[in-house]
Amino acid sequence: MTANTIEANKLMDKFDGHHSVWLFGYGSLIYKADFTFIERRPASIAGWTRRFWQGSHDHRGTEAAPGRVATIVPQAGAVCDGMAYLVTPEVFTHLDHREKNGYLRLCTDIRFEDEERVEGLVYIATEDNAAFLGAASELDIARHIAGASGPSGPNSEYLLHLAAALRELGKSDPHVFAIEGFLAQLAAAGAQAAALTVKTDRAGPPNGTSPWRP
Repeated sequence: MTANTIEANKLMDKFDGHHSVWLFGYGSLIYKADFTFIERRPASIAGWTRRFWQGSHDHRGTEAAPGRVATIVPQAGAVCDGMAYLVTPEVFTHLDHREKNGYLRLCTDIRFEDEERVEGLVYIATEDNAAFLGAASELDIARHIAGASGPSGPNSEYLLHLAAALRELGKSDPHVFAIEGFLAQLAAAGAQAAALTVKTDRAGPPNGTSPWRP
């Protein structure tokens, strides 16, 4: 499957004729609702887990150096927490463009915190899309994220905003929080190395000797 999914998503006709539909968000859709919605409610979907296995060539990375962003993958017994939005069909023109880098609109059962259940939609980047990067250790993912940036900003910003949004919802995600922890360690190590370099430069050569010049 190609990375650009706009045309494929236009074929999604499950809710044709409906005046509104619930959309489940588990990544940036939790904290960045740049679209009109009728209602927003914390929700979850069962049988899926969030993973930073999808490449981002258009938002948090580039074609030459893609970032890593969230998708969800099947996992028995898992529950993925996020935010559900009741939207009108018109918003999918915008959202299909926003999620065009490998994400398909698929049907899912959505459960709200009061146990009410509805059928709705979710954008999923499956492993057969061209932008899929696949599994890696959380430390390696953190290293990748720390070095990536794109038109929407640093890749680390995406991860940190998502972690903060999950905490605001009172939800835990060991995968996301582990990457966040490694990012903090990498940032601290980088700051320490930079401070040491500055200190060494200011100290000058040892024993009052002049620096060697060719």
